[in-house]
Parts: sequence; structure tokens; C-alpha cells
Amino acid sequence: MSSTSTDSLAAPVQGFQFQQFFIAQDRCAMKVGTDGVLLGAWVETEAAQSILDIGTGTGVIAVMLAQRNEHALVHGVEIDAEAAAQAAENILATLWADRLEARHYAIQDYARDTEQRYDLIVSNPPFFTGGVLSQSENKTGVRHTVKLPHGDLLRATQTLLAPQGVFAVVLPLLEGLRFVEMARSYRLYCERMTEVRTKAGKPISRLLLQFTRHIPDAVRKDELIIQEEETNNWTPAYRALTSGFYL
Repeated sequence: MSSTSTDSLAAPVQGFQFQQFFIAQDRCAMKVGTDGVLLGAWVETEAAQSILDIGTGTGVIAVMLAQRNEHALVHGVEIDAEAAAQAAENILATLWADRLEARHYAIQDYARDTEQRYDLIVSNPPFFTGGVLSQSENKTGVRHTVKLPHGDLLRATQTLLAPQGVFAVVLPLLEGLRFVEMARSYRLYCERMTEVRTKAGKPISRLLLQFTRHIPDAVRKDELIIQEEETNNWTPAYRALTSGFYL
């Protein structure tokens, strides 16, 4: 699940059909991909009454969390105007529209302007930290940390997270390990980590990371393998994790 292959599950530009909802994505640079679905299915939602999805894009993670937690109010914040508008349209078409809202905002400004505090904050954040910025590829721009430096993400989370709240992200291995260390300087501590491999024996490609304000006695660590040896032959663990979403 490399930075290019994580979107291998992306639907054609018209949209992506899940079991209980449809995500249109023709106006969003980042399409529905494995990373977002993993995060939306993996993070613990049970205790949350209020949820924030930072960089909501199509709105897919926000909608997944609304489906999983039938009581929570879910907000998605998106800096790109077209994506925010499409996320709002996607949300309105779901069964949970009365508890969902997409807001066109830079998270840096939102953290300053809102008094809302959230029990759960999630983000599928930018992760490229080097290389040449493309002038023509929207996806490159969205995924480059120039758009949302990890320090800004952590600073906003530190402001917006409720005292007993949970914060979760998905990142490539090296960026994820760096993020864990950086988070400590914002007094956010990793308490749960899942190492994701595309296939058994392959290198770790993603880390699913969950943080709280409290230093844990130990980090809960496990592993998730997505595919069997044959391509698109999903493992029982991945099928179980995503069973409420994929057709």
C-alpha cells in the first residue's frame, strides 16, 4: 500500500458505492482510498458524542463515523472549496445528514474561531515531506505537508480535543513514527498502534495511530494484513474490519 497504490480501490470519477451510502468524488483531488477507509473503520468511536474529521475531502471518513456511532455529531473541515462543497452534498444524501456537517475552513483558522471541543478527532493527513511540488497535480498538492504541516495539525488538535478525547491518524511508517515523537511535544501520546501490511511478509506500509492526552502504561499494538497472496483476495481480518462498508 504505497503512496500511489493506496488509492487502488478508488472508484471512477463518478463516485464510490458503499453498502449504505454513495460518495461522489469528481470534484475532489483525493478520491476514496484504502487509507481513509482503514481509518474510518479502525478508530474507536464508542465514547464519542462529538467527532471532527480534519481534511475531510469527499467526506467519506465523516460519513463512516456517523454510520458507526449513531449518536455522535460529526463535523468535517476542508480547506478546498470544491471538495468542501462536494462533501456537503455527499453528507446531505446519507441517512445521517441530521448529524453531519462539512465546513469550508482551514483547520488553523477553525481551531481559532470555534469554541467546540471534540471527543474524537481524526485525520488522513498529508504526508510527503520533501520532493518537488507539482504545479499541475492537485493530488500532490493535497498530500504535501505544505498544505497542512504536521505541527499545525497537532497544534489544532491540542486546542480542539476534549480533555478525555481521542485523536487518530493514518500515515506511512516513517512519517508515522516521526509523528508519534512530534505529538509528544504537544502533550499527545500514542496509546494504540496498528501496523498495516499489504501482504504477509511485506514491509509495514501504514501505521494507524491513536492518541490521548494521557501517557499510557503501554501502547496497544497489533498488526493488520490486507490481502492474501492473490491480489484483491482480502484477509479475514480486513474483511471483518470493513464488513459494514464495502459491498
